Amino acid sequence: MALTGEMIIGRALVRGSGGEQLAYNPATRAEFEPGFGQATGEDVEHACALAASAFDPYRKLPLEQRARFLEAVAEQILAIGPELIERAGLETGLPAARLEGERMRTVNQLRLFAKVVRDGHFLGATVDSALPERAPPRPSLRLAKIGLGPVAVFGASNFPLAFSVAGGDTASSLAAGCPVVVKAHGAHLGTSELVGRAVQRAAIETGMPEGVFSMLFGDGRTIGQQLVAHPAIKAVGFTGSRAGGTALMRTAAARPEPIPVYAEMSSVNPVFLLPSALQNNGALPQGFVDSLTLGVGQFCTNPGLVFAVDGPALDAFMAAAKAALAGKGAGTMLTAGIHDAYGSGIARLGGSAGLRLVAQGSTEGIGCAAQAALYECVAGDFLANPELQDEVFGPCALVVRFDSAEQMLAAAEQLHGQLTATVHAEEGDYALAAQLLPVLERKAGRVLFNGFPTGVEVSHAMVHGGPFPATSDSRTTSVGATAIDRFLRPVCYQNLPDALLPQALRDDNPLRLARVQDGELNLAG
Repeated sequence: MALTGEMIIGRALVRGSGGEQLAYNPATRAEFEPGFGQATGEDVEHACALAASAFDPYRKLPLEQRARFLEAVAEQILAIGPELIERAGLETGLPAARLEGERMRTVNQLRLFAKVVRDGHFLGATVDSALPERAPPRPSLRLAKIGLGPVAVFGASNFPLAFSVAGGDTASSLAAGCPVVVKAHGAHLGTSELVGRAVQRAAIETGMPEGVFSMLFGDGRTIGQQLVAHPAIKAVGFTGSRAGGTALMRTAAARPEPIPVYAEMSSVNPVFLLPSALQNNGALPQGFVDSLTLGVGQFCTNPGLVFAVDGPALDAFMAAAKAALAGKGAGTMLTAGIHDAYGSGIARLGGSAGLRLVAQGSTEGIGCAAQAALYECVAGDFLANPELQDEVFGPCALVVRFDSAEQMLAAAEQLHGQLTATVHAEEGDYALAAQLLPVLERKAGRVLFNGFPTGVEVSHAMVHGGPFPATSDSRTTSVGATAIDRFLRPVCYQNLPDALLPQALRDDNPLRLARVQDGELNLAG
């Protein structure tokens, strides 16, 4: 498909008149055609107005039709074929194998949410039957969840497919019954157009109301802020930097009607190497370095911090990690901005008191290539400098040496909110792990043992969230089936005639949705 640089507003292709941006190849540091027209305030207004008008018709469609729409989006993305992988590779520097895997993750999460919609449990359908003979009488009370309203979704720089135009935020919003207006990321404009056209085709093919999906190009500090401030928008999904996320949070909170911003921001994902595991598991250094450098360290679950008790076992780990890191070539980072920020972060760490550079990866590379780096310090220097917990987005990690397990436990209490926390432990470590686990439950959204955090399964049980600054709301996840809960709210229906109730709450419900009735789980219908 020939790219045109046009945005998608409802069923129309619109050439933005707010300036032009060329795509960028981070491997060559060169811009290339075509140019992509940038949105104006009028485009934002048009997209939001269409989304608002589509909300009630869309959310009231049969659940089966909503599920088919999500599946149609998945099929249309697959139908793009090799062109999608080729274009995404040009715009990100990511290898084809990584992008092919990400495409299937995108497709699979759309299919997962189609299943979530079909089974109907997300509605939380609950019935308290009328008790007219009780004193006082109880009315008929029935609860079901509905969508919040149109959602503004911001594409992420590090996942051009899975956290972008048709990524997890879009899929969960559409599954909840919420129209979506996407602000495409400027780092993968052509990729976004290809996927946006696929979503548009699926919407038309399945008879969705116009306005259920739109996609805009434009700067996040202007178009993005206008989008979040628009009164039609009722929630925001964002993946990116802490500065970007908190800026959107401030805008959303300052509105006459404040709205929730579900922002995934920064995390250093601490790894705890407990004594027996550190002593006996010779595979730890290579596993750690492989995880650290995966995707040039540009995963939000990148292990950027390691805690361990000082001693010969840690010395051996560091020596092996140094050797493993030396064999890692420099990789192309996603954008010039990310590459420059990584360089600044490395320079900041290099100038921090008490830090020592242990190892670096290969310097060979072109364009926005990044050299991996591993630092170490003692506990006192780490605890004295809270900035050492700040994320350096890229293949960089800090190992902290502790005098004792008790000191390491105390330091764990000082950690900021995290997406993940990892523990490597053998049976001899279980007593210490049992002390550590309650702390990590308070600090992270996902706690994993004897593995590494890069790699997030899209499933029902997955949590990809955590306390601030990992996310703006620790009660939610941006990955997995329960991501839909972010864009829902409960409504109670009192004494409504059966014919006026939502389908899931009617006595003659043919869908047989599971629902709670008077405190017991029964099948409706």
